[in-house]
Formats: sequence, C-alpha cells, structure tokens
Amino acid sequence: MEKRISGTTGLLGLIGSPVGHSGSPAMYNYCFEKLGIDYAYLAFDVKIPQVADAVTAIRTFHMRGCNVTMPCKTEVVKYMDELSEAAKIIGAVNTIVNEDGKLVGHITDGEGFVDNLKDHGIDIKGKKITVAGGGGAATAIQVQSALSGAREISIFNIKDDFFQRTLDTAEKIRKSCPECTVNVYDIADQQKMKAEIKSSEIFANATIVGMKPMEDESVIKDLSAFRKGLVVCDAVYNPKETKLLKEAKEAGCICINGEGMLVWQGAAAFKLYTGKEMPVEGVKKLLFG
Repeated sequence: MEKRISGTTGLLGLIGSPVGHSGSPAMYNYCFEKLGIDYAYLAFDVKIPQVADAVTAIRTFHMRGCNVTMPCKTEVVKYMDELSEAAKIIGAVNTIVNEDGKLVGHITDGEGFVDNLKDHGIDIKGKKITVAGGGGAATAIQVQSALSGAREISIFNIKDDFFQRTLDTAEKIRKSCPECTVNVYDIADQQKMKAEIKSSEIFANATIVGMKPMEDESVIKDLSAFRKGLVVCDAVYNPKETKLLKEAKEAGCICINGEGMLVWQGAAAFKLYTGKEMPVEGVKKLLFG
C-alpha cells in the first residue's frame, strides 16, 4: 500500500458508525492495486451530528467520493447537489460521487441485487417478484426491481408503526414506474404470501430473519410455497446458507445467497467512481474465500 501512495493519489472513503468491521477498504484497495488506479480508500467513523462536516470534507479534500453506511444514509441526502432516480425514491444514499465539486448521491444496494441476479443468468425484466421486508435493503430491492423493468412487485412487511412507510414507498414506485404493479401486504398473512410467491418467478427475503442469532428461523413457514425453478434470494450472507435457502434448495428452487448482492453493490459504486468494471471474481475470493 505505502509503495503506491504518492502526492497524486486520490482519496475515497466510507462514512458511518461503526465502520471498524467493514470489508470495504480491503475490497476497494485490492481493486485499485489490481487495476493500477491511483486511489486509496479509508473508513471514517462518522455519526449523524458529524455528517455535515464529513460532506464538507469531501469537497475540501477533493475526494472522488464516499460510501455511506448506517446510520448516515438518510442524513447525507440533505447535503447532496443531485440524486439518482433510485436515491430520490428511497430517500437514502450509500454512494456519493464528487463530479468536479457537484456531489451526486446514489443508492447501489438495489443494483447489487439486480446485478447479482444477472450474474446467475436471471433478468428481472418482465418478472414478478415477492419481497419480504420493508427496511433499507428491502426498499432498495423493490425500487431497483421496478426501475429495471419488473412487471409486478408484492411486498410483505410487519404491520407495525412503520408499515405506513412501506405503503408510501409503494406509492412512490407506482408514480415513478407506472407500468409496474405494486402490492403491499401484512407479512403475518402466510396464506397470502404463499399465493403471491406461487405466482412469482422470484422471491427475496430482505428481513433479518435467518441471520445470526436467528439462523434457525425462516420467513416462510409453509414450504408448499416453494416449487422447482422458483428463484429464491436471501439478502442475509451470514450464515452463507440460511434455513430459507436450505429448505428452498430441497424443494428444487434456484437459490442465491446474500454474498453476491454485497459484492455487486460495491461493483456498481466502483464503476461510478472509476468508470471501470470491478474485478468481481477476485473480490469474491478476497471477501469470502
């Protein structure tokens, strides 16, 4: 690393808190070295009250850009000069690109999902997808699926105090992509979820169910929802194979875990920063062995 840093080296980074566990510095610096790009990437622990200062620093240091993680994804929106279509709908940013002083906010999480499907030979265009969840990852998947040409999206979320937010997101998708049908249901209605999955080509779990310490749980209780050829995706990547994916695999489904989504959202950001394709296979080995 020290051998390739010079007075001309550009700076990129990650802001959020905590960031000590992040694999982003290793991923991006590996790619810069691999492709001979004169950038360095660092992680900065930034809490919400410090976001304004951090965004000012991006401009002051002429940083090429910055990734944004929790809890800062919504806070940075107010400091952007421009937003991508997905970022406008979602109201969150995970990638800031400095275009000669103009800060453009993007959200690449959903692109990571769609590109991971493509990496497995599956195109979302013209498909119906059922999504479990209404949080950040789920919203990004829903919005990008619509922007990428999904014909119908059925969203299942917990009917709690935040359920209205899911309804609002669905309405924003309808306005932005009127050709896409969007439905919202209570995740407690397992019969309805089974029916929607049966009429879908793709099912995605974007809840934390299945993640440690809930590795013995699944959002799907009735296994008759599964069928041969159904694409089942899990945004969870630890464990690598969740209970959902194990049971779906046994039923003959095409199963895709969350590792690829993580890598491909980084690849989308990498292309925004550099204009180049990320060496994805090398990154997969670096992060997951």
